[in-house]
Amino acid sequence: MGTLYDKLGGKEAVSQVVDSFYKKVLADDRINHFFANTDMEAQRRHQTAFISYALGGPQYTGRSMEKAHEGLNLQEEQWDAVVENLVTSLQEANVGDEDINTIAEQLLPLKPHILGK
Repeated sequence: MGTLYDKLGGKEAVSQVVDSFYKKVLADDRINHFFANTDMEAQRRHQTAFISYALGGPQYTGRSMEKAHEGLNLQEEQWDAVVENLVTSLQEANVGDEDINTIAEQLLPLKPHILGK
């Protein structure tokens, strides 16, 4: 059996989910201020590479989660907002609940590194 990355449709499908995700994030007042001075095209490319790797795709070569989120003082509320937006984006891309749960299991161990706790 192939990877979840392959099952979902590879880079193109992941890119579409990431685009949808960031539209939601930038409209979400709980977290959009964190992206006020962000090059969103670079952010989308980076996030697509990261999520692709998390799903079994090509190797990720970006910064560590600690470095990428250093100094942001992110809290549980922001984590929850990001997760909600990601889940909604995955659902809109017709990703099934079982696969969404698998994705969550892949990303959950990163939470303490992102929140710095």
